[in-house]
Amino acid sequence: MSTSGDRGPVRLRAVGYADPVAQHLVERVQQEYVVRYGGRDAASVDPAEFSPPLGLFLVAEVDGRPAGCGGWRSCGDGVAEVKRMYVEPAFRRRGVAALVLTELERTAAAAGHRQLVLNSGARQPEALALYDRAGYTPVPGYGVYADAPDAVFLGKALVAGQDEEDDAWAS
Repeated sequence: MSTSGDRGPVRLRAVGYADPVAQHLVERVQQEYVVRYGGRDAASVDPAEFSPPLGLFLVAEVDGRPAGCGGWRSCGDGVAEVKRMYVEPAFRRRGVAALVLTELERTAAAAGHRQLVLNSGARQPEALALYDRAGYTPVPGYGVYADAPDAVFLGKALVAGQDEEDDAWAS
């Protein structure tokens, strides 16, 4: 999938979670958590969870430069979790995160998942606004942050076949 913006087209590509570009972006999101919350995300992540058929990890590039990332991993029972959504500061407010999220939704639905869930935080108003615009609503807390006061848990029902016309990114 790609779209044009004022900085060139956005290209989404699936990579392994251990890919060097993916790891660079994951480290950038971890540093964002340090700034906003005082520490790294304590939720455990196994890179294999983001490999098909268990999951997917996407890198967004603009003019060949890493611009953002995000992934989903299966939680079982038709539910998948969005993790590591991030956009580099130079590429924010250009629709990159919305493109990544839409493709995560489409691919999770295509893999047979009926719902996406995610954990964000009260100190991430930009992310919360993105998820609100995309139709995410509150769900019960889960995982290591289930009872954390600043944690925000959201979910969205997926529709099989949604946005199938936008699969050109998979090259």
